[in-house]
Amino acid sequence: MIAEYSLLEKIESPEDIRRLEPSDLVTLCKELREFIIDELSTNPGHFGASLGVVELTVALHYAFNTPYDKIIWDVGHQAYGHKILTGRRKLFHTNRKYKGISGFPRMAESEYDAFGVGHSSTSISAALGMAVAAQRKGENRNVVAVIGDGAMTAGLAFEGLNNAGIEKSNLIVILNDNNIAIDENVGALKEYLLDITTSKTYNRFKDNIWKILGKMGRVGPNARTLAAQIEAGLKSTILDRSNLFEGLNFRYFGPIDGHDVLHLTEVFNDMKRIPGPKLLHCLTVKGKGFRMAEENQTKFHAPGKFDKETGEIISTSNGAGPVAYQEVFGRTILELARANEKIVGITPAMPTGCSLSIMMQEMPERTFDVGIAEQHAVTFSAGLATQGIVPFCNIYSTFIQRAYDQIVHDVALQNLHVIFCLDRGGLVGSDGATHHGFFDIAFMRNIPNMIVTAPMDEIELRNLMYTAQLEKITSPISIRYPRGCGVHSNWKRPFEEIEIGKARRLSDGKDLAILSLGHPGNFVAPVIKKLSEEGISIEHWDMRFAAPLDKEALDSIFSRFKKVITIEDGILKGGFGSAVLEFMSDNGLKAEVNRLGIPDYFVEHGTQDELIAECGFDSAGIEKAVSGMLGKQL
Repeated sequence: MIAEYSLLEKIESPEDIRRLEPSDLVTLCKELREFIIDELSTNPGHFGASLGVVELTVALHYAFNTPYDKIIWDVGHQAYGHKILTGRRKLFHTNRKYKGISGFPRMAESEYDAFGVGHSSTSISAALGMAVAAQRKGENRNVVAVIGDGAMTAGLAFEGLNNAGIEKSNLIVILNDNNIAIDENVGALKEYLLDITTSKTYNRFKDNIWKILGKMGRVGPNARTLAAQIEAGLKSTILDRSNLFEGLNFRYFGPIDGHDVLHLTEVFNDMKRIPGPKLLHCLTVKGKGFRMAEENQTKFHAPGKFDKETGEIISTSNGAGPVAYQEVFGRTILELARANEKIVGITPAMPTGCSLSIMMQEMPERTFDVGIAEQHAVTFSAGLATQGIVPFCNIYSTFIQRAYDQIVHDVALQNLHVIFCLDRGGLVGSDGATHHGFFDIAFMRNIPNMIVTAPMDEIELRNLMYTAQLEKITSPISIRYPRGCGVHSNWKRPFEEIEIGKARRLSDGKDLAILSLGHPGNFVAPVIKKLSEEGISIEHWDMRFAAPLDKEALDSIFSRFKKVITIEDGILKGGFGSAVLEFMSDNGLKAEVNRLGIPDYFVEHGTQDELIAECGFDSAGIEKAVSGMLGKQL
């Protein structure tokens, strides 16, 4: 370990932190921040969020007796410093790599990871459960939820606050207020917090209030009651309105500087002595300590490799060739919106990630970032659709799981014309199990009225988007596409309507038929070419739709082939391949069918190529499946 990490290299667990003098904590924070910068400049991950909570992380493990005391990180990409300080510093070079440590807190990985966190806004509910359990068991255990990066905007966070406010459990919520998720935070809560943090009158009195309460709170129960009354009255007067969190029966403290590690430790120690639910409002800067990340917080959320001296991001592309599917979406929806004034775009806090930002720049009045609120995004889209608006609701596949009830009840049951564009369908790579999007084919295709489709390439994506917004389409439609690039450099071609429920035959054959859905169809062509040299003839169909199925094509296929392979980048249970088997059973057909896709387990992290190979539907896996079905050694 290099000399500048002389203190950090001695930290193997939080117990080592708690042996330090308070004066050492500033040095430890400096070394931890530099370590994160060093590591992530060459081994990419979530950068800005973890830099922003360095002092919070050190102070928490210094003041609380972890792992007995529980810390829940929300969202999970804040937790790199936590992982480094809890025995995983020497393994951190494997972060997000195949068979390495996870990029998110994971209970199976460490006793210090109190709760698995990938999706946002779960911490308060989970922490409340732990706090109530501790109370029931008579344990004097502190439970801390660290919620930040926009996670407080989600409905689940408010549900947790609402329930926690009526409990007497020893719950501490730390609001890491950095005014940004990936893109800048939006909504009334953002403005409310900004009012608090910029109130000169409030900030003039808050330190005096804290000191008074600190002295009175140590005297006895009567003094504590009086202190609480003084606190509530002063805060209400100073802010000229009720405090939202106090209205939910939380003791509210702050805002305080989230980068003052010594003050944070003092505050945490004071808060441990105060019973009941409490919320500490901390102000932090995402990307703190790395100038370029502070100045461009969206870009440095997860920047990839970068030069730690200049901040220049090291591109792995030469700028030529295919572009990312999400960019095709972003440019296509703008093109469609220019021609169809009814089109609007909706996304829950991901305008840059899904490329809706392209339309947002030209048509801000027709694009809506609703914050981290997938349920609201779906029902908001439904409301728009009732009035003849054509909403393109873009949500990552893994996140739309959170809005399943709204899809069923508010959209499909009423047969409303909402166009769901599901980004990051399939295996997303290094973000791992919490972020893979492989359930949507299965859970969308079983909903009545729902059209479920997946383009094989960028041209099909454009044409499906064009088709979806036509007046003749009146039902909800799900268009899902993967993370990463397509296959065409000249993808921007004139729009063509695609007939709903119709597949296309890409090659003729006589030995075996391959039916693919979505991008994995591109893995088939090299297999066909290679095996043709071995005298094996394969027919390939791009099925396009999981619902409705092309029954005419399937009738033709099963009348001519007794060996069929289905391929999808979704879960095999209940997915596209299952739909084909159901068709066979319902129509009394018989054939040997081998389904390739994602098996019945939560796939961990790695590169997309590594994970697709693990699941067996890359070109090598397809070739192996063909060999097995034909009984030939290839």
